Amino acid sequence: MLSCRIFLPHSIIKEWKKMQKKMVCRICVVVVFLMSSLAQANDLNRLFDQVEKLKIERHGYILGAALNQEQMKTAASNPIDASSLDTFKFKDKNVNIVAQETSNRVLIIYEQFEDATQQEIQNIVGDLYMNFDDPTVLAHDKVVYWAYTKKGIITSKEFDTARQDRKKLDILATVKFISDIHIMEKIKDSGPATGQIYYIISSDPILKRFKDQKI
Repeated sequence: MLSCRIFLPHSIIKEWKKMQKKMVCRICVVVVFLMSSLAQANDLNRLFDQVEKLKIERHGYILGAALNQEQMKTAASNPIDASSLDTFKFKDKNVNIVAQETSNRVLIIYEQFEDATQQEIQNIVGDLYMNFDDPTVLAHDKVVYWAYTKKGIITSKEFDTARQDRKKLDILATVKFISDIHIMEKIKDSGPATGQIYYIISSDPILKRFKDQKI
């Protein structure tokens, strides 16, 4: 039998080897990217699971937990424009909810009130006390703050001790209430009779995953 060998020019062989190297490099980049994305997704899911276990709930919505079927119906009926990728936003009466689009897990729960009287503010703060127990921080009679590690709520004593010892607390989730006017202190005649207030329930470690997006 006659054998037939094809001899390619050296320049073509050289170019072919370059193409092979480029292909291998591109494949490696894709693999690294996919592995990195998978690792980030697993890390985010772990954070969501930790936050969900804290059972930080308001009006039936649990931070970190997936929306139930009834809540999904509410979301579909009352959408609000959300500028962040992979999120959607909706309103349930006065409660605003932001959730992750791919998992339907709750990222943010918040309410805001315009022109609230001091009595109305006290009623809302009292309701939050009943919901979340004694707060971690009270500041300037205008800020109430509940902070949580993965073990649960941080007491005011634990917070003060950590601050004095300059010890960092691994805060996983927070409930922040902020008022324009004093909550308990008597309002002077010259002061405003009403103010704007809001509270927001969220997890900074989770929101940092969305730091390049505006929620």
